Amino acid sequence: MTGVLYGVGLGPGAPDLMTLRAARLIEGATVVAYPTLAGAASFARSIAAELIGPDVQEIVMDVPMSVERAPAQDAYDKGAAEIAAALDAGQDVVCLCEGDPFFYGSFMYLFARLSDVYQVEVVPGVTSVTACAARAGMPLAARNERLTVLPGPLPKDELRARIEGAESVVIMKVGRHLAKIRGVIDALGLTDDAVYVERATLAEEVVLPLADAPEKAPYFSMILLTKGADPWL
Repeated sequence: MTGVLYGVGLGPGAPDLMTLRAARLIEGATVVAYPTLAGAASFARSIAAELIGPDVQEIVMDVPMSVERAPAQDAYDKGAAEIAAALDAGQDVVCLCEGDPFFYGSFMYLFARLSDVYQVEVVPGVTSVTACAARAGMPLAARNERLTVLPGPLPKDELRARIEGAESVVIMKVGRHLAKIRGVIDALGLTDDAVYVERATLAEEVVLPLADAPEKAPYFSMILLTKGADPWL
């Protein structure tokens, strides 16, 4: 009998936003896997740290910070091989995932490598989108309105076109793209409708009108935009 791989969503950062199912699986785990970024400490592990036992085997997937896809894919290949070895030994593996495993989550790369061979169960988590909206006090969509989610690295012209055709917009992965995104929103005359959020639910959380946002943004930052006042009324 092979083990089961669980892709467990941890939510946006605050440990008490984990689901009960996620906490139960982590507390009972004998093997946990999680990504790190370019040798830094794992944010995913830090969220679940108090639930991980002292004797748990930890599979660390160090993902290089590079625009080239090959190094990251190699890291997921290596991680998948280590996870497969544990599963073949009959051990369940709990893979820790920031946010939700299938919403811009790195777990999907492991799922693609392992789900054809092993039993995989996905435990959804609170997404950064819903966390930021809650912390900003900003409903995103009502009735038949459409919500558009855009990644910040998109080219300037594509960002502008997609924002122009949208009703409510979430822009993720802001980071070093903040100046470009702010310029697009300002040129569209929508700055007053936009809110900037960084590190939602954490002690370092920042929630500001986009006009007051800092010059530099961390990777864990987001812009929420709803056109017009109180669109949910």
